Amino acid sequence: MQRRNLLAFAMTSMLIHQGADAAETNIMKIQMEARGRSWTIALEENETARALYSKLPLMLDLQDLYGRELCHRFREALPAREVEMRGYEVGEVVYWPPRHSFVILYRQNGEAFDMQSIGRVESGIDELAALGDATVRLSQAK
Repeated sequence: MQRRNLLAFAMTSMLIHQGADAAETNIMKIQMEARGRSWTIALEENETARALYSKLPLMLDLQDLYGRELCHRFREALPAREVEMRGYEVGEVVYWPPRHSFVILYRQNGEAFDMQSIGRVESGIDELAALGDATVRLSQAK
């Protein structure tokens, strides 16, 4: 009986570990390019992120707004069923439903607002903060 339980435990542990490895390799990522620079955005696993990812590649005009964010307003809404009122973290990428806005948050000001999380810029947020208004290309990262 103990041997059977040990075998079942070992097999379960192996399957869980394999599942974790598969999840790590299936993370959706976006490559963002502007002015000869490039950034990677790791996407959340949600409907909004998947909808954005399915539209790639895209050229977006980003506006530098409020000294804290780069923003593009889509003409049509993305699905957003997990919107929450909260603060944000520097480097976070969110969707703001009232104006159909794709937002990269590069500086903290303590504000909280309704947002749907999309993902996070992996590195280089200081370069993004200095970008200003820009046209960027978004594509599926390889």
